[in-house]
Amino acid sequence: MKQIAVVQGAPSAEVQTLFRSLIGRWRPSARLAGVIAEDHGLPDRACTAGYLVSLTNGERFQIFQDLGPGSKKCQLAGAGALAAAASVRRDVAAGCDLVVLSKFGALEKNGGGLRDAFTAAIEAGVPILTSVSPVYGAAWESFAAPLSVTMPLDPERIDAWWQSVRPATAGPAGEASSHFNHSLNQ
Repeated sequence: MKQIAVVQGAPSAEVQTLFRSLIGRWRPSARLAGVIAEDHGLPDRACTAGYLVSLTNGERFQIFQDLGPGSKKCQLAGAGALAAAASVRRDVAAGCDLVVLSKFGALEKNGGGLRDAFTAAIEAGVPILTSVSPVYGAAWESFAAPLSVTMPLDPERIDAWWQSVRPATAGPAGEASSHFNHSLNQ
């Protein structure tokens, strides 16, 4: 089975909701690292980018520039995504069973964002769960497509993938892991 599962075919908000659910299911028996997306919660904004939230400690990394109410532009804050990637790289180096990365998107396409976190997990041989918008499909293809399998927004299929790539170091279901057991801010 391929080490990277890419979820496609649903809006980003639905993907992130499913990721939260799966994280809750897997966290008791596996050491999870990575970041998932969280909305900024500000009214009347065109940009839906908000924060990346660490799975290990709940730290929030701002990835949007607030251009004010009524703005029709969306400006991503690359520095926040790079800080999130550095945090994930440290977590991968500390040891984990699975890395969940919210998405491979515009920043990653251009070599920034979470791209270094993807690379760290790939080089460490750690399975990755992520999403890729079809808009960035060509960039993903040239980056890591041979290592990945595309899946629909189907929790059973994604869980079956996880069970097939789950390292032997991950405890049996129900066994709590230590350092990587932080609750996500929702």
